[in-house]
Order: sequence, then C-alpha cells, then structure tokens
Amino acid sequence: MVAFLKYTLIRFAIFLPLFVLFVFLQLGWFLAVVCAGLISFAISYLFFQKQRDAATASLHARFSGRAKPIRTAGEIDDARAEDHLVDTHPDVTIRNDIKKREPRGEGA
Repeated sequence: MVAFLKYTLIRFAIFLPLFVLFVFLQLGWFLAVVCAGLISFAISYLFFQKQRDAATASLHARFSGRAKPIRTAGEIDDARAEDHLVDTHPDVTIRNDIKKREPRGEGA
C-alpha cells in the first residue's frame, strides 16, 4: 500500500499547483478542478508509469484474496484469549459456523 500512497501523493502534488493556477486565472472552481484533474492525469499517466504499475500491483495483491488479513489489536487479543481457552480446556469447543437465530417475538 506504500506504492499506492506514493503514487497518489505524486498525483496530488501535480494537481494542487495546477488547481491554484487555474483559480488564480479566474477559470472558476468547477472548470479549475476539471482542467487540473485532466492535466494531472495526463502527466502522471505519461511520466510516472513505474509508480503507477507498482501502485496497481500493490492494490491487486491486497484485494486478490491471497493477502494476509489486516486485524486490529482487539481482534488479535480476542483470538489469543480464545486459543488459550481452547488449549487449557480441551472440553470447550468454539463453533463459529452456526447461524444465529433471531428470537421469536410478539411480532412473528
């Protein structure tokens, strides 16, 4: 994801001065955004192919399904506690595959 962030920052660094220039030339906000966006896209497409390819490869690796899942500290702590419980008490089973049923209320 570092490559994606790097490429995004390069494009933003190209976009921002162009946007300021077009606003200074009084093109209007909307037209300044469109022109700066198109020119920054063209410049980054033509001159930053290696960075674009690296960013694409990092996104593909992240979302291909083979990437290591990103887990929060809370999820890691929960997994460790669960593993410890199962290791110390072999008679305890954890079944995550059971579908939770909604309680039958008065409206059913």
